[in-house]
Amino acid sequence: MSGVAFDVVPVNVLTGFLGSGKTTLLRRLLSSERSTETAVLINEFGEVGIDHLLVGEIAPDVVLLKSGCVCCSIRGELKDAFVRLFSRRQKGEVPPFRRVMVETTGLADPAPILGTLLADPVLRHHFKLGLVVTVVDCINADLQRQLHPVWTAQVAVADRLIVSKADLAGEERCARLRHSLAEMNPAAPIALAADIGSGDDLLLGAGLHGPAAQAEVKRWTNPPRRRALQVLGDEEGRDPRLRPEQNAHGDVTSFCLVFETQIDWTGFGLWLSMLLNRHGANILRVKGILNVTQASYPVAIHGVQHLVHPPVHLKEWPDDDRRSRIVFIVRGLDRQCIERSFAVFSGGL
Repeated sequence: MSGVAFDVVPVNVLTGFLGSGKTTLLRRLLSSERSTETAVLINEFGEVGIDHLLVGEIAPDVVLLKSGCVCCSIRGELKDAFVRLFSRRQKGEVPPFRRVMVETTGLADPAPILGTLLADPVLRHHFKLGLVVTVVDCINADLQRQLHPVWTAQVAVADRLIVSKADLAGEERCARLRHSLAEMNPAAPIALAADIGSGDDLLLGAGLHGPAAQAEVKRWTNPPRRRALQVLGDEEGRDPRLRPEQNAHGDVTSFCLVFETQIDWTGFGLWLSMLLNRHGANILRVKGILNVTQASYPVAIHGVQHLVHPPVHLKEWPDDDRRSRIVFIVRGLDRQCIERSFAVFSGGL
């Protein structure tokens, strides 16, 4: 199982707006030997075009592919599909799999899907969120961003951003889009769909639930392409213990708060819970690494809107930096509001 516990299966979510190229990417994934030990949940088999990859039908909504993938059609609620899939795995009715890939519809906000995994008392004991992969249409991205708020949500929650149709858009247009995406979501690596075969971890990695957890957290807090951002110190009205870095793109803002001192875990948990309860609709994504008191190793946290994933205790720090760092991606929310709330709540931290 390559470092993944048998009873906790990472779930990767493949999302993106209508016509972005999710199906093309998924078809390529399903035909690759790298996708073995993968179960895929999709709305309709026909849309993916898997007939030439089919080995046989296991059940009315389950087929086995030549690559070794188990492909399941979602009928009814997503929770029911997960329950049926896990039950068949436990009974040996389907080959064992080490990850699940879920393809969303083009108009879907990924947050409710993530909420299904996090909030359901049955699912959260057997499935954990791996990676959110968002496919972005290079040709239509500008128009989709203007007309459809769900496009922004899909980009903001992504752990990986895959740009499709770059060959049709041209180098200059593609470069502008990649720059824009980097400002909106600085913690997500960006790749071209045409190059996706060169790195299967972009689609099949387990996020915080695999052997590369430290490297994943390092991507969050120290993305290699981040521009030199202004670091604010103890200016008037700011807490000198916080060092925010900020990117703004329209009404979506991303910034990183750096905590120079150790953090009390109980107090921080209360603050973050209250913050998301009050402003969760406008906090599209939060992820970071914490140096907590009375702990030898760091704690990784991440959440989407009102939902916070269970914290992950890492075995070691991803680098020599021992400061706590939290990346926020927010919509219409002032960074200083978050700074002030932490400063007030933490008191003498």
